Amino acid sequence: MPHSEQAERAAITQLMARYTINGDRGDVKGLAACFAHDGVLEFPGARAEGPDNIVKALTSGTRDPALSLVRHHLTSSLVELGGSSGATGRTYFQVFSNIGLDHAGVYVDRFVRLPGGWYFHHRQVRIDWQSPDSLFRKFETRH
Repeated sequence: MPHSEQAERAAITQLMARYTINGDRGDVKGLAACFAHDGVLEFPGARAEGPDNIVKALTSGTRDPALSLVRHHLTSSLVELGGSSGATGRTYFQVFSNIGLDHAGVYVDRFVRLPGGWYFHHRQVRIDWQSPDSLFRKFETRH
């Protein structure tokens, strides 16, 4: 049964929302479940393949105890459908924490549609700006 372009885009939007909301709520397993079994999450200083390794990468290290509020806000997003089982996308984001605007950047994504729905095949997190007062570890920013 062919999928309509509108339904495909809505499903990818839901995937991005699940990733974002699970991450903000601290549900790292829920976030990792958004990736295909061989899906890759790449962020400054780390690269993990597969949901189990993504959980490990996101839960290693220490967290600033002052960090009690995290809200990722997705802004402009461009998703290009690439056929029956793939798509690519770029989405800008801003992250608010207890200090206000904490950091901002872009997600560069490759999506894959599997029998269970859409998943991330590869998500690269690029940080373009970070507040000097950030409660997150210091990222190398792009200029």
